[in-house]
Amino acid sequence: MRALLSLPLAALVSVLAPAPAAHSATDTSIGTWAASPTAVPAADSTVFEDQTLRQKVHTSVAGGSLRVRFTNEFGTSPLAIGEAHVARPSAEGPATAIDPGTDRTLRFDSSTSTTLEPGTYRWSDPVELPTTAGGDLVISLYLPQRTPADTVHSSAYQRNFVANGDVTGKPDLIPVSTTTSWHFLSGVAVDSGGGTADSALVTLGDSITDGEHTEADANHRWPDLLAERLRGDRQLAATGVVNAGIGGNRLLRDPNPVPGSPAESFAAYFGESGLKRFDRDVLGQPGARAVTVLLGVNDLGQPGVAAPTSDEVTAPELIDGYRQLIQRARQHGLKIFGATILPFEGDTLGYHTPQRESTRQAVNEWIRTSGMFDGVVDFDAALRDPDRPGRLLPAYNSGDGLHPNDAGMAAMAQAFPLRLLR
Repeated sequence: MRALLSLPLAALVSVLAPAPAAHSATDTSIGTWAASPTAVPAADSTVFEDQTLRQKVHTSVAGGSLRVRFTNEFGTSPLAIGEAHVARPSAEGPATAIDPGTDRTLRFDSSTSTTLEPGTYRWSDPVELPTTAGGDLVISLYLPQRTPADTVHSSAYQRNFVANGDVTGKPDLIPVSTTTSWHFLSGVAVDSGGGTADSALVTLGDSITDGEHTEADANHRWPDLLAERLRGDRQLAATGVVNAGIGGNRLLRDPNPVPGSPAESFAAYFGESGLKRFDRDVLGQPGARAVTVLLGVNDLGQPGVAAPTSDEVTAPELIDGYRQLIQRARQHGLKIFGATILPFEGDTLGYHTPQRESTRQAVNEWIRTSGMFDGVVDFDAALRDPDRPGRLLPAYNSGDGLHPNDAGMAAMAQAFPLRLLR
């Protein structure tokens, strides 16, 4: 990654260009939900065979019809999809149940099955199913062949279920296991034509954006709570919010665990660097017109913890990374908002040092005052302890000194200046 940082932007764009998709969402589609995919570490031996994955997602904006994006971007073998369905969850039944009156079969070029080659993703055909802003959808995916679970979003903070056989269209199923990851699923878009969707805000970030330490099944990630705020604003109610956060993600570098260290068993879940995944996870979101960037704390904290000490970063290096994202966003007509890095003094992960705090302060000062971003979201000011500004306010601390709790997530959503989107 150090070599990439030294490249001119034109060369960098060529290096980081995403793999082409088999099919794209239409120009009238708006992202209502997303999850950024990653590879898995060698220690993850999860395999599905002749099984159905029933996975729940939380929508941010409504529409009259929808498409679902399936992904095999980190797979090493073809992904055979035997059948896939989408439905609303049952209003009164168990968490495994759907409302059978809303069940729809997803098709791919009119076929009920498809195969995704390694390194690709695919949108389903549009299906008529009116969605509710702030509601849930259940996507059931049947995998008939032996399928290693090698494309994943590991931290869903949402219970999903695995059942034997093809039970994609069944009103309920008997799970053989429960998972809190999303597998082979990376997006839902609704059709703005005839619906209420207008455009999408993408939130590019790490575990804080992903929802680390929030209550499972509660959708208390700050992007979810921001979407709730937007729905209460007459001018912004049609704005989708798609979450492009990945736990452990860094702005500048891919996962780089020290050989033989414990980090080898989990670092792959951290995903490609923000620089590398920007095209796919931000520019590739249907209807995207703005993006927030909350990345940098793992660049500061991981060296010596989940990465070699040689990965230590300086403020100028982080600022150069932000500049590259700013230029990429503006080339594609997106507004880009910089979010200040939250305090983490006293954390239990081993991230904090006085030097890293000095770097964080310098980076935050640049975000606030440089004028390079189209706007600033000052999460640091909103969540820091005024008596000890290097730390999170105790009321917002999840317990590890780094991640906000549910109340902290709500404070982050409230700290977003809505004027930036008007």
